[in-house]
Amino acid sequence: MTFKIPDFCVVLLVGPSGCGKSSFAAKHFLPSEVLSSDWCRAAVSDDETAQHATSDAFELLHTMLKVRLKNRRLCVIDATNVQSQSRREIVKIAQSYHALTYAIVFSLPDSLCFERNQNRANRDFGIHVIRRQNQELKRSAPLMQKEGIRNQFWLKSVEDIDAFEIVREPLFNDKRELAGPFDIIGDVHGCYDELTELFDRLGYRIEGTGEEVAVIPPEGRTAIFLGDLVDRGPKSMEALKLAMSMVNAGTALCIPGNHDEKFYRYLGGRDVQIKHGLAETIEQLEKEPPEFRDKLSKFLEGLVSHYWLDGGKLCVAHAGMKEEMIGRSSRAVREFAMYGETTGETDEFGLPVRYQWAADYRGRTKIVYGHTPVPMAEWLNNTICLDTGCVFGGKLTALRYPEMTLIDVPAKETYAESAKPLELGSRTLQHTSDDVLDISDILGRRIIHTRVHGNVTIREENSSAALEAMSRFAANPKWLVYLPPTMSPCGTSEAYGYLERPEEAFAYFKSESIDKVVCEEKHMGSRAVAIVCRDAEAAKRRFGILEEESGIVYTRTGRRFFDDLAMEAALLSEIREAANKTDFWARHSTDWMILDCELMPWSAKAQELLRTQYALVGSASSHALKAAHDALHAASMTNPDVTPLLQEAIDRREMADRFVQAYRHYCWEVSGPQDLKLAPFHLLATEGAVHDTKSHEWHMTELAGLCEGGTGILMQTPWRTVDLSDEAQVGEAVKWWEELTAKGGEGMVVKPLGFTVRGQKGLAQPAVKCRGPEYLRIIYGPEYLRPENLSRLRKRGLAFKRSLALREYALGLEALHRFVEKEPLRRVHECAFGVLAMESEPVDPRL
Repeated sequence: MTFKIPDFCVVLLVGPSGCGKSSFAAKHFLPSEVLSSDWCRAAVSDDETAQHATSDAFELLHTMLKVRLKNRRLCVIDATNVQSQSRREIVKIAQSYHALTYAIVFSLPDSLCFERNQNRANRDFGIHVIRRQNQELKRSAPLMQKEGIRNQFWLKSVEDIDAFEIVREPLFNDKRELAGPFDIIGDVHGCYDELTELFDRLGYRIEGTGEEVAVIPPEGRTAIFLGDLVDRGPKSMEALKLAMSMVNAGTALCIPGNHDEKFYRYLGGRDVQIKHGLAETIEQLEKEPPEFRDKLSKFLEGLVSHYWLDGGKLCVAHAGMKEEMIGRSSRAVREFAMYGETTGETDEFGLPVRYQWAADYRGRTKIVYGHTPVPMAEWLNNTICLDTGCVFGGKLTALRYPEMTLIDVPAKETYAESAKPLELGSRTLQHTSDDVLDISDILGRRIIHTRVHGNVTIREENSSAALEAMSRFAANPKWLVYLPPTMSPCGTSEAYGYLERPEEAFAYFKSESIDKVVCEEKHMGSRAVAIVCRDAEAAKRRFGILEEESGIVYTRTGRRFFDDLAMEAALLSEIREAANKTDFWARHSTDWMILDCELMPWSAKAQELLRTQYALVGSASSHALKAAHDALHAASMTNPDVTPLLQEAIDRREMADRFVQAYRHYCWEVSGPQDLKLAPFHLLATEGAVHDTKSHEWHMTELAGLCEGGTGILMQTPWRTVDLSDEAQVGEAVKWWEELTAKGGEGMVVKPLGFTVRGQKGLAQPAVKCRGPEYLRIIYGPEYLRPENLSRLRKRGLAFKRSLALREYALGLEALHRFVEKEPLRRVHECAFGVLAMESEPVDPRL
């Protein structure tokens, strides 16, 4: 005997004590799937037979049931379940989570159950208990159908139990094994000519006509019809015949729309109102032979409310789908899939006001739907409506999945008048929705999944610190789609007089089996992110900016670099003009870009810090050491014993002077934009692309071309590729670093040739900085190279800094991908905000 059940449902084991329910459950189900009332009694009272604990036990059982159903897990209820009231609560919970309920009923003789109980510990009750339970089962069994348990299987003997087999099957809507590619088509409404034209554009070939029509798709592709094939348009029967042919051939899936459902009820003789285009459909049907009517009715009857596809990544439904309904089955699910949800009000056009479920959607599954005509298909919170009002003179639209490209054809004419005009808004639906951000999307402890480094955890206290920084100082949040990561220094050098040298950077990458690296001069400036749009209209369209801005330059903590917006505008204009001259926009098919840069000189705040703190330290040290030098020099004329002290004073005075020279190298007066220097080193993203698949050679070459189109503000970064297996190239790179740092330069950054590279131990550092002695004098103080200080500094630990750099890098890259893929701003901010939160981690800021 075989009993088929869905892989997601609630199974009630019904029968008196001793009938074998627990043994049956252990044989056919996983231990985690079985929720036992005896186990729950033991959990709350340490005694599984404690009847006084029954109330608490079932409260625990119901709680576990709710949690498992929330997570779409099969549940088996191992309790007597012989009373209607005990089953009723289980069924109610199952229905609230859109799960079907099945019952396996054990109807065995009283004597057999009593005999089994005699052999079990703590089961010393008399046969009258078993007899009463069986009587309750017989009285309540006829009520099961009314309770909502429509699927029952009765086992009336030990032989029945032994021969029983359970087969699990996916629900009809669960097609997660189908990964596509798909071509998902919006509401057709009898617009057959537009449908055939759309199929032609999609690469499908149509042969034959009428019921003999055959559609041959491109290799491997499947069409999906989002419902409402009928009503209002001139060729509803042709649209139905084409869809039926493709579904029968296995080249298409079709879900029912509300118009299709109403037409099906009409075919079945149900009393329906002949309006909203149904009259035209009936008139077209009357021209068909009677046998076609039967085929049509069977086809419509077999349509499933929605489909869950591609490993759970995609859901298609006519009117949409709430997250908690995806891949589940109930009357509520079917009704929402076909009709959506209304508020009970009507608008000024006499149409029902629909509940904007998509505005509140937070799921990871993409929802593709139709039903409500819109002027253009737009993504909103990972959902998109493809009903672009073809029958009302709009367009017939298809979404190619997983490519995420939209293909549409215009209506050949207006077949019906829409009660509500299709008006295009000034901004996308997503930008409008993103005007109000939810603090719960960023606060608290968070685990963020990144595609290059797995899960990254943000601690609650760091989120709070980041929120304060962001709310006080940040630029318009809609610009903040990326924050750059921190960077780890190279390993500590043991060479005399050095804390960092290139050899250690090269050794790290060799240890990760990385053969080629790119060395870039590290500029003496501030890390900056520049977002440049072709014009203010592009900024509004892609970033949702309403302030007539066309770009921004901000710091690695999300603050605007310039209080003087005219200065910022001039810098952005320089980049924009360079892009115009070099044909950048056309070459990248974009009207915006995001650059990772170094801005020089150091920011105004940094220069102020140098003047008010570093300069005072250097000046005070110089004055004090001069006085000490003069005193010791005079003393040495008469006392040779002070000569060593005099030499130390000379050395310290030289260190103080070099300290002052070091910080002055990083500052100059800025009277206008012509005094700025901007050195871009990453072209992070353009429309439709995050450029993390390109090598650093590509980035440097591409940006060198952009800089050549400028007038002097844009500065190329000197760089070179080094083959680590070539000792000559390594030696030349070391020599280059020594020359840069000898002239007062900060040093260089060493990166793997590829943008994102995995080494021996997982994700390799995306960049390692190697700073020169004079720059480190600013970081660690004038006397850091004294032997006793250098010995102490060489004990610095880099493990946490490197871990932090990798996590921030992964978050920043994830934010870019989410932005380019047009995910909601809350999803982008989750990652960008995470980078800022991680800046609160306790790590030595000098590293």
